[in-house]
Amino acid sequence: MLNVIEAFQRGGPVMYLLLLCSLSVAAIAIDRFLFYRRAQAGSKELLERMAAVRGNEFLALSSEANDSVTAFLLKAGVKAAQGSGDVILAVESAYSEAAMELRARLNYLSMIVTMAPLLGLLGTIFGMIESFNVFSLSAEEPLAITGGIGEALTATAFGLCVAIFALVVHTVFAQRLDHILAIMDRASAVTLSALRAGNGDDRHAA
Repeated sequence: MLNVIEAFQRGGPVMYLLLLCSLSVAAIAIDRFLFYRRAQAGSKELLERMAAVRGNEFLALSSEANDSVTAFLLKAGVKAAQGSGDVILAVESAYSEAAMELRARLNYLSMIVTMAPLLGLLGTIFGMIESFNVFSLSAEEPLAITGGIGEALTATAFGLCVAIFALVVHTVFAQRLDHILAIMDRASAVTLSALRAGNGDDRHAA
């Protein structure tokens, strides 16, 4: 443990920025995991029920719906239909809002993937400059010079580790996002189809 702390301190001030990046990645990972789990919970089951019913039964589903993205689209469509609003606009607006919330913070992960190695390289450059200063002052002490270079490379190694961590997290949640968006596409199509059919039936009956 002491060796890790010593290596961290030898990396220079840049190491604190890299530590902040790694903590940010962990915080975003926890936040997105909980949000995606809530957004996806019960979506498939509700979608199957939506596809199986029509008319008043379909409208009744909105009162039983959970907090999933499918339920969010369903409620938006039903609310517009009951208020004689534009159902298509309501569902598309709800889709855009949900997609924006689902994509939130993923850009920060992309930024950290790019920025962390650059910060590590910056720390290494500072360390190399210090090592060359030592070289100019004490050319007869090669161990001091090589030790300084070794310490300088610590920042690059840590930066690469942070970037790899951020890349893995981003890839996992990007895949999860694509899956949820596919569910939303189907949910919006089912909602629009059912509500249009319901409006058509109502006009025909009138």
